Amino acid sequence: MSGIVLQDRIFVQEVATRDGFQIEPVFVPTPEKIRLIDALSAAGFTRIEVSSFVSPKAVPALADAAEVFSGIARRPGTTYVALVPNPKGAERALAARADEINLVASVSETHNRANMGMTPEASIRGFAAILETVRGQVSVNATAATAFGCPFEGIEPEDKVLAQVERYLALGVDGVTLADTTGMANPRQVARLVARVLPLVGPERLTLHFHNTRGCGLANVLAAFDAGARRFDAALGGLGGCPFAPGATGNICTEDLVSMAEEMGLTTGLDLDALLALSRDLPRLVGHDVPGQVAKAGRPLDLHPAPPLKAA
Repeated sequence: MSGIVLQDRIFVQEVATRDGFQIEPVFVPTPEKIRLIDALSAAGFTRIEVSSFVSPKAVPALADAAEVFSGIARRPGTTYVALVPNPKGAERALAARADEINLVASVSETHNRANMGMTPEASIRGFAAILETVRGQVSVNATAATAFGCPFEGIEPEDKVLAQVERYLALGVDGVTLADTTGMANPRQVARLVARVLPLVGPERLTLHFHNTRGCGLANVLAAFDAGARRFDAALGGLGGCPFAPGATGNICTEDLVSMAEEMGLTTGLDLDALLALSRDLPRLVGHDVPGQVAKAGRPLDLHPAPPLKAA
């Protein structure tokens, strides 16, 4: 990936079909998931988190992960990612030909116990077994969830976050994600933490994962970008939310982020018109309105006819 991180380039990574659909009460049919992923591939994404190989009892919305992976049309240059919680999930992801697996442990002990049923330390010890299973076959990303705050414990110390990142790197992971799992981050906090983590990881291997729970999502992206980060997860329509966090709402919205980036003169490599069309179809799939704003309001320069002028 060397040489592709440019000052005016931002990499948007799509997570709607995993992080977005996992919390939806209505099961999105497998053919619809495949159709959406194929359309996202055609829109230009270089990384799509397709699904998760977790217990169907825990996350029934993603019970068809293997079928989805087997049905998608794989676009050259796009990495298709699976989230996995344990060695069994990693084996299933390998069988499904995932290009990358994503491992998750919370910085917060309370959140990790709620999400994974164990301490963060136990989760990270388990990652070693997963890496032994997949090493040399797929790339591995490790996510530090609740890196900017936990709804049960509050703000986590930055040194604690850095220690978890260093544990990940010592295991030999290929990339690291800092996740604002419940939307507690603010721009100054983001800038400080990114500035400390970037020297350890580098902009080509660091991803930021923000939620818009309190309306700071895009402001946090801008703060991270100005601090040197270049890779960001987002979900079409602003779908998503952690099922184990009170009051959690959706991810930052893909098309809103792409629109903002393009208005700022940043290159995304994505087809915004195609994304808007896909977002406007989401209510049909999930059975409710979605939070994205640009799909409702239109692009900033989608101009309208002037109203009739009143006589002086």
